[in-house]
Amino acid sequence: MSGKLARTLLLLLLPTVVIALVGCALLAFSRRPNDTVSNRELTATVARLTAEVNRLSQQQAMPGALLAQHRSSICFIYALYSLTPLDGGWRMRPIHTRVSGTGFVVAPGIIATNRHVAQPWFDDDQDSILIRRGAVPHLERLVAFFPDLATPVELSGVHVSATEDLAIARYSLTAAASALRPLPLADSPGATGEPVVVVGYPMGVTVMLAKSPRKVYRRLSYSHETMDIARDLAAHLLIRPSATYGHLGDIVEDRLIYDAPTAQGGSGGPVFNSRGEVIGVNAAYIDGFAGGTLGVSVQALKALLRDAQSPHSGSAGSHPALQASDGAPLPDYRDLAIPAGNGSDQQH
Repeated sequence: MSGKLARTLLLLLLPTVVIALVGCALLAFSRRPNDTVSNRELTATVARLTAEVNRLSQQQAMPGALLAQHRSSICFIYALYSLTPLDGGWRMRPIHTRVSGTGFVVAPGIIATNRHVAQPWFDDDQDSILIRRGAVPHLERLVAFFPDLATPVELSGVHVSATEDLAIARYSLTAAASALRPLPLADSPGATGEPVVVVGYPMGVTVMLAKSPRKVYRRLSYSHETMDIARDLAAHLLIRPSATYGHLGDIVEDRLIYDAPTAQGGSGGPVFNSRGEVIGVNAAYIDGFAGGTLGVSVQALKALLRDAQSPHSGSAGSHPALQASDGAPLPDYRDLAIPAGNGSDQQH
């Protein structure tokens, strides 16, 4: 039995077990000839067990409740970029790569995601080799698909962190996009052991297709163009994020470690606490270890947001997404995403 299935069964059975224990306790107390337990102690025991049942019920309902409340502001991101040689440089054919990830609204006209989603060549081993040899990365397109919008939203004005795997991008506040609500940001990540929910688009359009009506699935399942599939799904309002549940295992500086599962395509998604506040940005996972999902803390996101909104921000311009932000080395972890298919279509 898988750990996920075992945990689900445990959550389902615990309320029943607790209620049974309460009943047994009441029966035992009622049959004691010389009852030394006061009514106050009995009442406190029942209240404590009832609170535990309520807590377990709330945890079971967390993913669905958060999706219902915040899904409209969590987008599927599609990016197309190329690597081309400098004029007069060494010979190579331009390389075009498509990637996908997740983002979410943090302010009117602004979304947050990972740097390796908004600048897909960032921290990529193969791309780094080509860039050192003289190739120039060029972000050709960056778009976001939101669950309640029938058409994609163009992203621009990318501002990246020099120290964390974070980025923000801007979008025009059209009549439709103006209805997108920023997600609430927590004051801090909280404490270890607290429940978390990660929302995003793991496996990109593959999972969304699997959740689509049969007629749509049959029409699109053989298409290899991510953009075309996403457009069709958006037109039918079938851009639907997924949610996974877990607990915060550790906090190391601006790094969060939790056991809510993720996969390729989930990078850049919000990590929520039980109050529906964002405590971090999903960033990576350790392959083969169920408790090794990594995120960047909300404090780092707030710092990047303040920097990007500063009048002295260095990301102004018609194509700031093409400006790399060099600085201190990033934390020693990376998304272990594996290129899909022939390598021309990746998910981050």
